Amino acid sequence: MVTAITKGVKVIVETYYQEDYSRPLDNEFTFAYQITIENNSNHTIQLLRRHWYILDSNGTLREVEGEGVIGQQPVIEPDGTHQYVSGCHLKTDIGKMYGTYMMTRLSDGRYFEVDIPEFVMVAPCKLN
Repeated sequence: MVTAITKGVKVIVETYYQEDYSRPLDNEFTFAYQITIENNSNHTIQLLRRHWYILDSNGTLREVEGEGVIGQQPVIEPDGTHQYVSGCHLKTDIGKMYGTYMMTRLSDGRYFEVDIPEFVMVAPCKLN
């Protein structure tokens, strides 16, 4: 589990290897990640956009950018949380992801970015 705090917003990431959806002999490795966003600020915020960087261990870099997360643009009250699960496909047994969320404070419409901490995805076979 990794954590980052930006402007009172804490992002916690946990990763899971998805053995049933992976095919190592075909260089297809699937991971799930659970994100928890805690609003420890005094403002109600809304997550508007995400921007991910995804790196395979062979040096391939992909970027994913778009509105919200899993089809939602959640509003998070002070001391509230939002949690979701998503996934990532890699062509190597090791990779990493990191990025940012674009948020807005609903009280004044100010935009700000929140860091998504870098996290590593490793297939269990690599650990042996």
